[in-house]
Amino acid sequence: MRLTTKGRFAVTAMIDLALRCAEGPVTLAGIADRQKISLSYLEQLFGKLRRFELVTSVRGPGGGYALARETATITVADIIAAVDEPLDATSCGGKENCKDEHRCMTHDLWTNLNRRMYEYLHSVTLANLVEQQHAKSGSVAVLHDERPATASRGGAKLPLTA
Repeated sequence: MRLTTKGRFAVTAMIDLALRCAEGPVTLAGIADRQKISLSYLEQLFGKLRRFELVTSVRGPGGGYALARETATITVADIIAAVDEPLDATSCGGKENCKDEHRCMTHDLWTNLNRRMYEYLHSVTLANLVEQQHAKSGSVAVLHDERPATASRGGAKLPLTA
């Protein structure tokens, strides 16, 4: 069981989009350049993300993609499901025909792992991942209102810098 590049790239591209969409639509060419992902591959992924209503496309000059929902309502599980990424640790795809058309001895182990993976990925939101990126980059902007944090000195508000 492994997460393939399709799921990894989709999550990475969605983080990139979420980090920049406050400035307007984000181009796939920009995401491709920043994340070193093939533009044609991103086009395929974003077609699927759009069909699952995670992103919307904006046509015309200055167009690109925007999030269709708030980052706090988009989970990693949503993104992975949208791009058809299977998260299945069983060798039978849950059909219980793992060993000679019968259930194998470790079927419950892998089924429980599947459930826990899904629960974990469903608990991680795009907002969580964006906040992590802000923390790593030393950004002090508040995720939801994007205003820089301030400190007072002698009654004057001063922006905090990293």
